[in-house]
Amino acid sequence: MARCYSVPVPNRQPPCPDSWPDIWLISDARNDAALENALARLPRGSGLVFRHYHLSPAERGTRFKVLSRIARRFGHMVVLSGTPREARRWKAAGAYGAAARLADGPATLRLVTVHSLRELGEAHRARADMVLISPVFATRSHPGGKTLGPTRFRLLSARSQVPVIALGGMTPHRGRRLPARKWAAIQAFT
Repeated sequence: MARCYSVPVPNRQPPCPDSWPDIWLISDARNDAALENALARLPRGSGLVFRHYHLSPAERGTRFKVLSRIARRFGHMVVLSGTPREARRWKAAGAYGAAARLADGPATLRLVTVHSLRELGEAHRARADMVLISPVFATRSHPGGKTLGPTRFRLLSARSQVPVIALGGMTPHRGRRLPARKWAAIQAFT
């Protein structure tokens, strides 16, 4: 079995599952202005998934450095939306994205997005360490979009071979109502 670390160590195996955050903040153009305050208010040891697709590559790199510094000061784990190689290069604790994007590359924490049973299988084949199953509830990101709801979320979660993070319309109250103790949000913290 591969050795794991209690804290992220750049260019090493992913951290131990027991140290993976229960609460994740996902960055986005909509919450960018409030991220510094949100990171300060999150419970110590939470996670940040850095996306920021709206920025140019240079601006994205600069913003990542600023937010990473703040997040790490509060003991938060930082994961980059990108490939495992990019995550290593940026000194992130791991990579986030669809299974196809994360299937290859060096050993690093992999957070894979899942919306169906088929995608869950793809996530397992891509060596996912955790899966973000969504959308559990209606979201402001996709108004009127189809949701899983708590029952289908539970059924899909039961098939996962790795820890599950609930995403989509999540709030602290909804997070406590679901069997998965891990959850993520874009706007619940800002």
